[in-house]
Amino acid sequence: MPLFQTIPIDTQGRVRLWEVTETEDFLSEGIVLTPHCQQRLEGMKSELHRRAFLSVRHLMALEGYADADLYYDAQGKPHLKDGSFISISHSFSMTALVVHKNIPVGIDVEMQRDKILRIAHKFTSLQALHLEQVGLLTHIWACKESIYKIAASPGLSFLKHIEVWPSADAFYGRIPAQNVTEQDSFVYFSLHPFEALSYGGVWGTRLAARSAGEALAQTSYAKAQAKNTLY
Repeated sequence: MPLFQTIPIDTQGRVRLWEVTETEDFLSEGIVLTPHCQQRLEGMKSELHRRAFLSVRHLMALEGYADADLYYDAQGKPHLKDGSFISISHSFSMTALVVHKNIPVGIDVEMQRDKILRIAHKFTSLQALHLEQVGLLTHIWACKESIYKIAASPGLSFLKHIEVWPSADAFYGRIPAQNVTEQDSFVYFSLHPFEALSYGGVWGTRLAARSAGEALAQTSYAKAQAKNTLY
């Protein structure tokens, strides 16, 4: 089984990446799907999508979960019945899973392609003019996708509502909060980029309000604003 990489978060969570090289029949072995997920699988026209879907179930098994431990809400966000947090992503032949026992998490993986230069204006104000920015733009997109998955807030705009910025070897992000006091008007996120083969990705966690991590993110935001590195 081609488990490509495991990235520890802490003692309570980790990221797992899978390179999908097996056949659909091979990936189906030992996997029992709920009626809902079986219906989803049968509705996928792309064989690669079906193989990716099944590979995620193998990643879940490595974390001690079966498909029956998973359910989806009305927005299509996955949840685990034991209360742990989960996020799932796939792009072409790479699938990604993040699970954490007590912190909301999100993950996104994307094949790095020049195409992102043509659509960058839809998700960031960064002017993408050179091919060497493909990697950065891929990570910016993945940062925003990870935040979107954690927030699960309908109507959240990548361009208008989600801000991300680099800090050392990671990123921070924030979105406007809802139903909070003025001084707590943003929710902050810690975002961690990774690369695997020709793919770029990000896993992220939501920072607790009034925590030390949130304070660092707020300080970092002011510095990024001064440097014009808000994406």
